[in-house]
Amino acid sequence: MARMTQSEIIGTLADSCGCKKSDVKAMFDALADLATKEVKTNGEFTVPGFGKLKKTHRKAREGRNPATGAVIQIPAKTTVKFSIGKSMKDAVS
Repeated sequence: MARMTQSEIIGTLADSCGCKKSDVKAMFDALADLATKEVKTNGEFTVPGFGKLKKTHRKAREGRNPATGAVIQIPAKTTVKFSIGKSMKDAVS
């Protein structure tokens, strides 16, 4: 089964709500900007019906170079994790 492309998603949503594709694209861009700002300032952002984006901190750790087997230090960093919401999980299962 092939994944939908971004333009297919935008086209499908535009058809289903009777909007222009450019309006749907602008809404997605605005949602992405809002999510970025909220995760930076508050540490999390909930998308109703889908799930939650949460800022997490990874500790520094040791890793291995797969080619040589040499031990390397992986620095600490901040990442974003997405956890699926219960309603979406139940709907897909």
